[in-house]
Amino acid sequence: MGNSIDVGALALNVAIPPQLRWEDERRGQRFELQSITVRLLPDGTLAAKAYGRPVAGGRGAYVSFAVRHSPEIDALITGAATAAAERWAGHRGL
Repeated sequence: MGNSIDVGALALNVAIPPQLRWEDERRGQRFELQSITVRLLPDGTLAAKAYGRPVAGGRGAYVSFAVRHSPEIDALITGAATAAAERWAGHRGL
């Protein structure tokens, strides 16, 4: 069964710890980046996008940004992917 199923990508969300969060700007509005969506692509590589909310508050959209690379952020992404792989490997079905 395994090779007959075409899985495009797996995704997970990881919260960015407060001490690692950063701000970015889009269209004159500041956003605090609070989470990262990590995708495991079919070739085994990872792709990531950071998501945040407006610093000023309100009903602003949850907007995506490029991930700021640093040793701490890269370790967060790698650690999240490893933890997710362990959870997937241990799944108990429906």
